[in-house]
Amino acid sequence: MGHRLSKITTRTGDAGETGLADGSRVPKDSLRVVALGEVDELNSALGVLLAEELPADVRTALTGIQHDLFDLGGELAIPGHTMVTDAQVANLEGLVAQFNADLAPLKEFILPGGTRAAALAHLARTVCRRAERSLVALARAEQLPATGRVYLNRLSDLLFILGRVLNRAGGGADVQWQRTRRP
Repeated sequence: MGHRLSKITTRTGDAGETGLADGSRVPKDSLRVVALGEVDELNSALGVLLAEELPADVRTALTGIQHDLFDLGGELAIPGHTMVTDAQVANLEGLVAQFNADLAPLKEFILPGGTRAAALAHLARTVCRRAERSLVALARAEQLPATGRVYLNRLSDLLFILGRVLNRAGGGADVQWQRTRRP
């Protein structure tokens, strides 16, 4: 692999452009770079969640997802390239089923919160939804494989479920929305 990142400060982006992995230069506010940045932010949000004490199965799942998000970033950095696979989407669907299996059905909406780890999972879920919206916008402007968008859609579902799992693992409960609450 060599030394891919031997020089971090290049000054090549000082004029508001950045280089993609295929060598092309694009404005830093292009839809592609915005999507790349939001996938990177999502990965960082997962990194913060992983800094918490987590059940081993949750930690393993999230670590694998971080690698998948790097694949998605690579796909975005190389226009026309596909790296996220149907198998990665299917893996997320399996994780959704696995982690949701022991949770009680919801009778009401829940608020993002509870334990710190659960709150961080919910925060990551909202970042994931934003990244998904960015991929939708990019796909309207450029050719883009659908698997990345589908992956993010499934991931946001998983992060919602993990918020519930982490509340339970931390000895807490979901924070129920109180529809009839009066100030």
